[in-house]
Amino acid sequence: MHMSFPMINFKITNAEVSDQLKNIAEHKLAALDKYFGDSPAVCDLEFERITNHHQQGNIFRVEINLEVSGKLFRAEATSETFERAIDEVKSDIEHRLESERGKREALWKRGARRVKEMMQWGG
Repeated sequence: MHMSFPMINFKITNAEVSDQLKNIAEHKLAALDKYFGDSPAVCDLEFERITNHHQQGNIFRVEINLEVSGKLFRAEATSETFERAIDEVKSDIEHRLESERGKREALWKRGARRVKEMMQWGG
């Protein structure tokens, strides 16, 4: 399977992150590569453990900054596990990429329609 998903730059703040967790993140995010094909992309992923003094336990924050063809997509999520936060961040960024792709296709269709009309009416 060809993986064109970019190298992920991991940043880890105040947490222990296993290689297994990094692999899970890479695997989940690899599904996004369909949105950018051959476009250059850079992905920064931050794992942060937030200790909450008012509540028991920790909160885990995941932030993603994904730059595709010079456009920046950013999402973050907090949850009681890194895995769950990764899922939330992935679906958030996927919505953003999806709506961006929709906008691009609409623009292209509009442009193609205009060209067709110009050809019919001789410009």
